[in-house]
Amino acid sequence: MIPIQHGHGGWADRPRRLTSAAAVASLVVVLAFLGCSSKKNQPGAGGPGGLGGPGGMGPESGIGPGGGSSLGKFQKGTLGEGDQGPLKDIHFGYNDYTIQPQDNDILRANADWLQQNSTTRVQVEGHCDERGSEEYNIALGAKRAQAAKDYLQTLGINADRISTISYGKELPICQDHTEDCWSQNRRDHFAVQE
Repeated sequence: MIPIQHGHGGWADRPRRLTSAAAVASLVVVLAFLGCSSKKNQPGAGGPGGLGGPGGMGPESGIGPGGGSSLGKFQKGTLGEGDQGPLKDIHFGYNDYTIQPQDNDILRANADWLQQNSTTRVQVEGHCDERGSEEYNIALGAKRAQAAKDYLQTLGINADRISTISYGKELPICQDHTEDCWSQNRRDHFAVQE
């Protein structure tokens, strides 16, 4: 036993309190180790094979050739370069998430490709230009991605094959501060996943 001075009145033995504190500390350490254990690939968990977003990058992520995600291309330093894959991007007006009439044909062609490749999934990425707050652009990008998903569903693509993510203004393909550049960044990108 460890004697502990107790207030004004002398000494008291508190062995139970110290034992309880040691037990709680041990439990916290055990839980921390259990929480850090590696997880196997779980569909939809954001890891490899899932549709949950940036965690699924890498060679085993299921991203098809040429149709990779903007985040993966950014990490490789190839964002905005080369072929964008079998599905084409659509663009939006300033502060708008309405599908433009000129993008109807692009979305129909994207839907046709998805129908011909029925085992493929697609992640619709909503992007914005640099203007506006980060929070506003994340919300606007989400609305843009959802608008394209809804449109693809009306063309017969099953919702289970389409996931959405918003990158807001974080992954611009053009870095200039001009209207032409901003219009390139206001887009939905379609990342093919297998």
